[in-house]
Parts: sequence; C-alpha cells; structure tokens
Amino acid sequence: MVNFEDMYIIKVKGVAKIPDYVQLRDDEFTLLAYFRVDRPDKSLDKVGLGSKKDVIMKLVSDIPFGKITKLEL
Repeated sequence: MVNFEDMYIIKVKGVAKIPDYVQLRDDEFTLLAYFRVDRPDKSLDKVGLGSKKDVIMKLVSDIPFGKITKLEL
C-alpha cells in the first residue's frame, strides 16, 4: 500500500521531441508514478490518486523544473 504522507514530486523538462513529465516518488525515492504533464489520468488512477488530480496538477504547474518537492495532500 502506498503511504500518501511521504511522497515527493519532481517535474522534469523534456527536450526536443521528449515531453515534460512528472515523477511521484515515495520516501525511499522508489518511483510510484511517471506521467506526461498533459496526460496524468491513468498513472494517478493506478496509484490511487485519481481523486487528487486537481491538487497535484496545480502543484505541478507551480513548482519549477528539477526541484524535488514534498507532496502534501
């Protein structure tokens, strides 16, 4: 089971034909979800965060690329 209290979010800038994407990681930095900024739905649903999509995407739009940020839901 995923502990939603200790999660981190990283926004990565794509280059050339590779799009921008987001990583969600747990407290041991194990990758929980990986998705394109413009297509978060399926990945968030898989880890049980589909209902928090709006909050997560608001944070994604606010954080700079490359900064590891604690996800507080």
